[in-house]
Amino acid sequence: MVTATGTARAAAAAVVDPEMPMLTLADLGVLRDVTELGDAVSVTITPTYSGCPAVDVMRDDLRAALTAAGFARVEVRTVLSPPWSTDWISDEGRRKLADAGIAPPGRVGLRPAGPVPLTLTAPADVVPCPRCGAPATEETSRFGPTACTALRRCRSCREPFEHMKEL
Repeated sequence: MVTATGTARAAAAAVVDPEMPMLTLADLGVLRDVTELGDAVSVTITPTYSGCPAVDVMRDDLRAALTAAGFARVEVRTVLSPPWSTDWISDEGRRKLADAGIAPPGRVGLRPAGPVPLTLTAPADVVPCPRCGAPATEETSRFGPTACTALRRCRSCREPFEHMKEL
């Protein structure tokens, strides 16, 4: 098979995330691979977490986009290893989050293989306000409208905002 560089990749990369529609699956880093051979295409995605409720919508939207792009046979595969990380969000995706008023996650960096450690306390990292840029913000809820966001408030401009958690 040949890894796609044209029509299939462009069609798949343009599909938006159902929970954060300001981002494409490519921006979010969920789109892992697009391989095409003639009128067939295989897409590999890694959801943000194994129980992601949006994965079925992602698959359906990818199939629809690729069928509309002229591919008769579309396969969408889901892989969980390596697990998705917020480090996979592109610089463009981080900019789009900030433009939408959502503080993008910080960089996590390399982690050792094995289980992900569970932390029950809120992270101590500074999360700048995406509206005014002030570093003095406070977490108001560890969970926002999606599992990957937290709710925060800026102490300077007093505006509430979402923060995409680092994973």
